[in-house]
Order: sequence, then C-alpha cells, then structure tokens
Amino acid sequence: MSHTINHLKKLRLQRSELAVPGSSPEMIDKAANSAADFVFLDIEDAVAPPDKERARKTIIQALNDIDWRAKGKTVSVRINGLDTHYMYRDVVDVMEQAGDRLDTILVPKVGVPADLYMVEALVNQIEMAKGFKTRVGLEALIETALGMANVEAIAATPGRLEAMHFGVADYAASNKARTVNIGGLNPDYPGDQWHFALSRMTVACRAYGLRAIDGPFGDFSDAQGYTAAARRAAALGIEGKWAIHPSQIALANDVFSPPEKEVTRARRILEVLKEAEALGKGAAALDGKMIDAASERMARNVLVVSEAIERAGQAHGAAH
Repeated sequence: MSHTINHLKKLRLQRSELAVPGSSPEMIDKAANSAADFVFLDIEDAVAPPDKERARKTIIQALNDIDWRAKGKTVSVRINGLDTHYMYRDVVDVMEQAGDRLDTILVPKVGVPADLYMVEALVNQIEMAKGFKTRVGLEALIETALGMANVEAIAATPGRLEAMHFGVADYAASNKARTVNIGGLNPDYPGDQWHFALSRMTVACRAYGLRAIDGPFGDFSDAQGYTAAARRAAALGIEGKWAIHPSQIALANDVFSPPEKEVTRARRILEVLKEAEALGKGAAALDGKMIDAASERMARNVLVVSEAIERAGQAHGAAH
C-alpha cells in the first residue's frame, strides 16, 4: 500500500438516487415517502427556463417543510451550470434559506476543478454568514468530454467534494456519440460503449475517497435493460444509480444491495482470518478457496454497505 492513502470522505447510502423536477410539489412529496436512499431536487435540465425561479422557491419550501432526515433520506439539489445566469442565485437562495436542511449540492457539467472551487467559495461564505452548523457536501456530475479529460484532477479537489456521477446523456452529446437510448447499449458497438468512462471515473473516485454513482437509464419501461446497466456498473465498483422514474428505485436498491449469502460469507471471512491470525498465519482457506488480507478488505466493504442499509431501514420504519 502506498504511503498516500485517501480515505472515504463521507459514507452515505446511495444505492438509488431519485431525480425529481423542482417545479413539481406533488413529485417532491412522493419522493420524500419513496424507498429511494437519495433524492435530488432538480433546477437544471428537468426545469424549463421560464420555470426556474418558481422551481427554486418550491425546492426551498420543500427543504424546510419536509423532515427529510427523519424519513431516512439524503437530500440534494442539482443547481444550474456555471455557464448560466441561474447558478449563482440557485446557490445563494437555496443555501441562505435552507442550507441547514440540505445534505449536498450536485454541480452539473463540471469540466475543471475551478468549477467546484467557485461553488465551494459561495457555500463557505453563506454557511459562515448564517452560522449553520451542518456542512453541505458537493457532488460533481461528469458529463462532458472536458470533465472526463480532467476527471482525476477534479476528483483530487480538496474540500467538500464527496462523490462523482456519470451523466451519460450529455456525455454522449459532448462526444457526438451515436446512441439509441439514454444509458442503453448501441448494437453497433461490440460491448458496452460506456465502460471506459464509467471505469475511469470510478478509479478516480476510489483513488481520492469519493463515492461513484452511475446516472440515468432513459427507457423506464425497460426494467431488464435498467437492471443490466446497473449490474455492469456494480461490477466496476459503482455503488448506486439514478432513478428517473419511481419504478427504477427498487431495481437499483436490489442490484446495489449485497445478497444475504454474500453478507454471511463476508462475516465468515473475517472470523476465519481472525482464527488464522491467532495461529500466526496471514492466509487461510474457506470453502476450498484461499483468503487473505485482500479478502478481508473486500469483506469489510460488503459489511459496511449491509450495515448502512440496515440503519436506513430502521430510520425508514421509524418514519412510518
């Protein structure tokens, strides 16, 4: 192991992330009572320009009126891009009026580390001015060729950055890629054309202690396609995926939850290695397979997620 170790900055359960238009109070209410781990209230792509100011006010009211934490929800707001005139007012209004009720800000189309620096500077000043005790995290949406070209430098950004998300739709547009469905596979490509981007972003996240989240799958009538995309992402180390429709929440929660059999084996690995350590051995055998320190690290990853799911389930049950 290198002497340079970047530990996970912030553990949050993020198997399913429900995208909700900030202009719809009804959808926001339903999201608060859904089974999603994470909810992001959107002022960006899901809201037409004439509705952005109203959506911003609706989001602020929802943050203040709904006890998201009591419902076991992590709540985020996706602001508008830095290339628009909406962004500064999104940050200022939401933070000043509901910054102590917010968990993270999702910054779209991050292209260079300085994009996050600008948002962080505003958030820092507002928290100090308002005397908020909570600390709002930042999440970067990697959805342009520029963002992917700089993904390692963005991941290394010090401060509030907690996670990166892969925004497949704008990424495809930025690269002029030919697609048939947002997040789906193009039959002309021999495999998964999103594999490189997802893998590169995930490696950058893990190198710098960030959570790695996959973005949308556009055809919400195709449960099989969504599940297959989620499984491919999970195989790379991604820990959650967006749900653009409530029907996708359960699919994401299922794919990104370790099966009970896997949890049981993880506990057994730790037990067997502890027994081996008492005998002065660094490795052991379990079910005919060698296990060692790397096996222990993988087992602990499984148990961390399992315990987070259990805590979230208790909070959700208490809220109902």
